[in-house]
Amino acid sequence: MYQSLLHKSIITAVLAGKKILEVYNTNFEIEYKDDKSPVTLADKLASDIIIRELQSFNIPFLSEEGIHDSFETRKQWDRLWIVDPLDGTKEFIKRNGEFTVNIALVKDNVPELGVIYSPVFKDIYFAAKGIGAFKIDREKFIELADNIQAYSLEKILHCAQKLPIIINRNNYVVVASRSHMSTETYQHIEKLKLAHNNVQIVTTGSSIKMCWVAEGIADEYPRFGPTMEWDTAAGQAILQEADAGLIDFETKLPMKYNREILLNNWFIAKRS
Repeated sequence: MYQSLLHKSIITAVLAGKKILEVYNTNFEIEYKDDKSPVTLADKLASDIIIRELQSFNIPFLSEEGIHDSFETRKQWDRLWIVDPLDGTKEFIKRNGEFTVNIALVKDNVPELGVIYSPVFKDIYFAAKGIGAFKIDREKFIELADNIQAYSLEKILHCAQKLPIIINRNNYVVVASRSHMSTETYQHIEKLKLAHNNVQIVTTGSSIKMCWVAEGIADEYPRFGPTMEWDTAAGQAILQEADAGLIDFETKLPMKYNREILLNNWFIAKRS
């Protein structure tokens, strides 16, 4: 059901990543939105590419960089793309490489397809309902990335590893945000230290944190701070197909999408 959508989404994420790197390697300017969050030319150009490449499916978009339709309009949609063309703009500005392209397809408020691509590190994670969750690491993906449009989904899957990859560890790993650690997150980690032996904390930027949980590098990612739907939809789709999940801290249920309020509640991404 999702083969063609997943194939096109993978190609689109890589094309957007290439455009992002073109800007990354220049002395780019930084603008600020009304909410004081930064935005660059890379965010805008990547958004344009994603919309151009995926619009043939006639599925509406909810993108961080786009104009958001009213909830009265959006609630009529049974499917939509939820996109963050450049997740981790602060990390992009710092030039530490820890940013991603996020593409998700949501059906009836549930993310059922997700692609997360790291343009600098060349790691790509992707998943779709009925197909599974996968990662292609940088050594293999470098060969594909330069000519991604020439490869079928079957060839791409042949190069991929099914998630989770790492399943046996003797430590409990918590992955946290490099730029958005909150007091509540520190408190949660202290509680985990009482419940688990050998708790290890690792930090990184962007949606890669959810990918590390899906891969098995980490056991959980607590986020007790503000995020938006486009920050988590793709990651949740990957988690769900990798024996993990993303739980809304208030409802205690998997996060729902295309809500009237696009600001997420706190959440915990965790292995089952």
